[in-house]
Amino acid sequence: MITIKEMTALERAAAKKGIFPSILMENAGKEVGRVLNEKFDLRDKHLVVFAGSGNNAGDGFVAARECLEICPTIILFFGSEQQLSEEAKENYDKIKDAVTVVQILSEEDLKNFQFQKGHQLVLLDALLGTGVKGEVINPILLGIDFFNQVEGIKVSIDVPSGLNPDTGEGSKSCDVELVIALHDIKAGLMSLEEKTIVVDIGLNQKSVNLVTEE
Repeated sequence: MITIKEMTALERAAAKKGIFPSILMENAGKEVGRVLNEKFDLRDKHLVVFAGSGNNAGDGFVAARECLEICPTIILFFGSEQQLSEEAKENYDKIKDAVTVVQILSEEDLKNFQFQKGHQLVLLDALLGTGVKGEVINPILLGIDFFNQVEGIKVSIDVPSGLNPDTGEGSKSCDVELVIALHDIKAGLMSLEEKTIVVDIGLNQKSVNLVTEE
C-alpha cells in the first residue's frame, strides 16, 4: 500500500538514479498491455483506450502500442495534445498514426461517434488515474459517464478514474472489474484489493530504501 505523496517521492528518488518518468511510463504501459492480453486474450477483441491529458493517458498510449499487433485499437481522446506532458505527448506521437484516434470534448462529439458492432470490447480507463484534483469536470466527466455506459470488459490503469487514490472517495468514477496498480496498490483503494493486480514498473529497491530513510 502506498500514498500518492510516497509514490511521488519514490519517483523523484528513482529519477536521481537515472530511472526517469519516460522509462516508468514505458514500463507501466508494457505491463498493462501484457496483463490485458494474458488475462483476456485480446486476439478476438477490440481495445478501446479512454485517454485524458495526464500521465495516466501516457501509460494508456504505451499499452495501445503494445497491443497493436494483437487486436484492433481505438483511442477515445478526452483531452488535447497541448495539455499532454512531454512523456505522454511522445507516446501519443508514436501511436496516433497507427490507430483510430477520436477526440471527444463535448456531448456533440459523443453523439457523432459509434462503435463497430459485432466485436467484444476491452475498455481501458486511462482518463485520470491518480491525477484527481477536486471535482471531475468535462471532458473527463463525459469520458467517465461514457465508459460506464458502454458494454465490455472494463479495466483501469492504477486507479479507477474519479476516485481519490488516498481516500477512495469520489462522486463519480469508472466502474471496473480489474485495476492494474503500478508498483503498489494505492492507499485509498484497499476495498478494491480483490480485483487489483500489481505490476512492477521498475522502481528499484535502492529508490525505495532512499525514500524510507528520508
